Amino acid sequence: MSQVTLCLDEETAERTRQAAQRDGVSQSQWVADLIRERTRTDWPPQIRALAGAWSDMPLSEEIRVAAAGDADRKPL
Repeated sequence: MSQVTLCLDEETAERTRQAAQRDGVSQSQWVADLIRERTRTDWPPQIRALAGAWSDMPLSEEIRVAAAGDADRKPL
């Protein structure tokens, strides 16, 4: 397991201590959980479960057909 040293001002360090204590975990675990949450590359299960939840939501293909064409542009 890798170790990281963080330099925190007193206010941030105290907020970190309080948050870890409130969540019932060590400060190390609290920071690791926060990093995992903020660096996710996939959708959380709660969001994935919403797929297909709205039966009247048009498909992306239907939306694109109705979209206007690209605007004319002046050459540079």
